[in-house]
Formats: sequence, structure tokens, C-alpha cells
Amino acid sequence: MLSMLTHREAKSQIVEIGATAGLSYYIGDINPSLHFAQSDLALGASLRYYQSSRWAFRFQYSNLNLLATDLESSYRPERELGFQNNVNDFSLIAEFNFFDYWTGSKRNFITPYIFAGVSVFTFNPHYYNPNYPDDATPLQPICTEGQAEPYSLVSWSIPFGVGVKYSLHKRVGLTLEWRLHKTFTDYIDDISGVYPEPALVNGNYKYSDPTGDYEVGMQRGNGDVSSLGYNCDWFGILALTISYKFNLPKKKGCSTGISGRYY
Repeated sequence: MLSMLTHREAKSQIVEIGATAGLSYYIGDINPSLHFAQSDLALGASLRYYQSSRWAFRFQYSNLNLLATDLESSYRPERELGFQNNVNDFSLIAEFNFFDYWTGSKRNFITPYIFAGVSVFTFNPHYYNPNYPDDATPLQPICTEGQAEPYSLVSWSIPFGVGVKYSLHKRVGLTLEWRLHKTFTDYIDDISGVYPEPALVNGNYKYSDPTGDYEVGMQRGNGDVSSLGYNCDWFGILALTISYKFNLPKKKGCSTGISGRYY
């Protein structure tokens, strides 16, 4: 029986489909450094392909709720800016296992891993103030910093992080990972530059300056965004994924797959 199982696995390509849940948070002009501050729900799904017991490649979809407000932050509470944002992220990720691993193995059933990749994501910041919970006005069309054109609601990022994989059953695996996304937009929070002329804002000026205490040209965000993404926003995810393994038939003459010696 063992030899038959070993032979079959060695002739297979390994694919896993997973469901993800966890916490998401943002780092930017409201919260410049505190990880997991004002965190919210993250959900997702993944498709992982194992090239070997050490290398895997993954497509990851994540739906994130990001929110932050100066009223609950110690950075610049007097400013009273805030946002809420639903982000849809599509990532292609390469994983490296520190130890030999694959789901279902009785020998190599656990490993830490690192990963990195590239992603495209959509976002759409809305006004958020816990004192006015019914006001969720979209901020991008307002041009709250007097932009000549509204910024794009599509951007890209570099996801990377660390995690642990554990085989629960012959076909069921569990991963816990911490993933950071270094983005190339500074408008996830709708904050970047300076307070604008009121005439340049397409709507109520309270969305640019809720307090009315700031003068035109004063610093509203961290600004100075470079082409390399310096001072752009980040988001992070702490996620638990449960996955189910499928063995796909291996193409004739192809050496891809995981050797039965790992069982």
C-alpha cells in the first residue's frame, strides 16, 4: 500500500485550494508606524502550486477592510481626518520552505517559510468619523487636496512576509502568515500633500479639513512621494488559511512533482 501511494504521489503535480481569514491594517499618514492598530477583517482565497518540497507558487485573492482615524490615533489627533476603505488585492507570490514540506507527509509536516511577489489592487477611500457613522462619502471625486485630476483607484504593491505551514491531514493543510504590502500609492487614506484652496475642492471643504483650523498650503500628509514609492502607504494582513490538496496527473516526460521519499 505504501509503495502504491509513493508511486502515485511521485507522478503527480500538487495543487492546493485554500480559504483565508484574518486581520488587516494600514500604515500611512494617520498611522505611520504601529502595526495592527485599528485592524479589521480580512478574507480571501488562494491557489498554490508546488514545484518541489521547498518551492511553491501561489495566486492569492484578498478582500480587506482598512480604516483609521486621527481621533483614535496618537500621531496627529488634532487633525481629525479619517477614512475607511475596501481593498481587493490580486497577488502572485513565490514561497520558499526552510524545510522539506508537503501536505499529507508524515515526515515533513511542518515548516517555516518566506515569500514575496507582486500584486494589483483596487481601493476606494470613504470618509470615516466615529462621531458621524452614517457619513461614508467617497473621497476620491472630491479632490480633497485640490488635485487637477482624481487619483487612480488601481495601484500595485510588493507583498512579502513570513509564515508557518502545518499538515493537518492527508489532504488538509494549515498556514499562518504575516504579509506586508509595500504599495505605490499614497492615497489609500486620501491623505498625501497640503491643504488646498477651497475653490479647488469638489464638495464640502470639511472633507479636506474637518476642524477648519488649517491654512492653505499647510502640511496635510507626509507628502514627498517619490517614483520608488517612498512615503507611500502600506497595508498588512495576519491570516490563517486552511487548504485542500489535489494531485493532478503529471505530463509525460515532466519531472515536476514531489518525490515519494518525503513520505
